[in-house]
Order: sequence, then C-alpha cells, then structure tokens
Amino acid sequence: MESAELILSPNGRIYHLDLLPSEIGTTIILVGDPSRVRQVSKKFDKILYKRIHREFITHTGIIGKTPISVVSTGIGTDNIDIVINELDALVNIDFGTGKPKETHTTLTFIRIGTSGSLHASIPIDSFLLNTHSLGLDNLLSFYDIDIDQALETFNLKIHAKYPALGMLPVKPYLTAANASLISLFKNDMQTGITLTAPGFYGAQGRQLRLKSRMRNLLDTIANAEREEASLTNFEMETSGIYGLSTLLNHKAISCNVILANRPQNIFSQMANKSIEKLIDLVLSRLVKEE
Repeated sequence: MESAELILSPNGRIYHLDLLPSEIGTTIILVGDPSRVRQVSKKFDKILYKRIHREFITHTGIIGKTPISVVSTGIGTDNIDIVINELDALVNIDFGTGKPKETHTTLTFIRIGTSGSLHASIPIDSFLLNTHSLGLDNLLSFYDIDIDQALETFNLKIHAKYPALGMLPVKPYLTAANASLISLFKNDMQTGITLTAPGFYGAQGRQLRLKSRMRNLLDTIANAEREEASLTNFEMETSGIYGLSTLLNHKAISCNVILANRPQNIFSQMANKSIEKLIDLVLSRLVKEE
C-alpha cells in the first residue's frame, strides 16, 4: 500500500488514532463521547496504555484475565470510517511491508452509546440492543460491496412497513449485528432496529428554525405496532460499525441507553447514572471468569 493509503506517523503509529499494533486488545468498546473512555477504563484492574489524539482517546487494560480497549469515536459514521478501518489495519496489516497479514485477526466491537427511542413503549433510561441498523448516511455506498440476500429481504419488509421511507432524500441500507453477540446480550435488553442518522437535528426530525422532512416518518414509526421489523431508535454510528465490521470480518453489537423518548417528548434526568449501569452490564458479560 502506498504511503498516502496507509498513513503512518514518523514513529510508526496509525495516522488518526495514533496507536501502535501492540496497544489495542481484540475486544474493543466504542464510545462516542471522549469523556466516556475514562468512565469505562476506571473499571479496569489495570490500564496498560493511554493515547490521546484529536477526538480519539484510547485506553487499553485488563479486567481479570481479559484484555479490553475502549476507544472514543466522536460523532457520526464519517468518524466510524476512520476508527474501524484504522483498528482493523493495526491487527491485519503488516506496517513493515504495507501488505495484509496472512492470518486474519477478528476484533469484537461493542458500542456503548446513547439514543432516542421512537416508541412510547421504550422508556428513558432503559437499555436497547440493535439487531440491525437502517443507515440514512451514505458511507457504505463508497465501498465495492454486494448486498446479502437475507438482508435485502429484511430490508424490503422494513420498507413495506414504513412507506414513508420512500419519501426521504436518501436510499437507506440495512446492516446487521453479529449473531453471537446478540445472543450474549439479548436477555438483558430490549431489541430493535436503529435508524442511523447523518445528523442530530433535521436528520432526526428535530425542528429549531428549519423544518425537517423526517416528521412524517417519525409519526409513522411511533404509531406502528412493534414487531421483528420495527424501527425503534435513532443514533448516529451503528450502520457504519455494522457495515464495516461485516465487510472486514469482525464482530459488532450496538448497545444503547435511551436518553430521549421522542413520542413522549421527554429526556432523561439521570443520564450519567444510566450510562454507568450499561457499562457495568456490558463489562460483566465480556469479562472471562478467572
């Protein structure tokens, strides 16, 4: 790979994350907010590495015998494009030769994020696991990929359930979580399909001084009966995490604290406490017993 493709700093670190291959584990918690990295790593028995570069903060440590990294992504699938590709490069590209390694290393990504529910039945401060993401961003359209037939069939079910999707100025695409990770967490959380939005205001139907084209879709979702192909929440990263992880042969799951209930127009008054509880839950499922 040319130097403008795989960009390394003079000391051999990957360009944006500023990490060496030895400084990450194969289990990686992704958080949007840089301050949440410390909220996770304070629960490590030992922190081995700390790196800070731009909005990307990485702490790598161990809990018991389990090595874990936590990385802040910032907001949006554009940042996810950087984070997932660079973490993959750290384990699957030989920085000396610039070529992919012969043996593939699989990473496990767990997003611990915040979200807004689109059903009155999903209360604030509850936990929601996303089995799929319907991306309203355009990230995957820039990659040469084939659409999985099973996903396409499921995608058609969603579009049939929510015809208002056809009125949007984008073509939504469907991505899926890893099945084994769904099994690991599904008994502890509600499940649903997220809408990954490319913005926080108009793209999620919020109206300050500008009208949003999303309002009709939000009403349709809120009034629809919840079932397997139901859209349940908004966030801004999951489609990129699921899509790139699948293409690069990694595992990924998105776990959310519901901070806003959009139909009821209410917001959590105990956000930090709820996030702390989700962190504890996720770590308890990930850590191997000694």
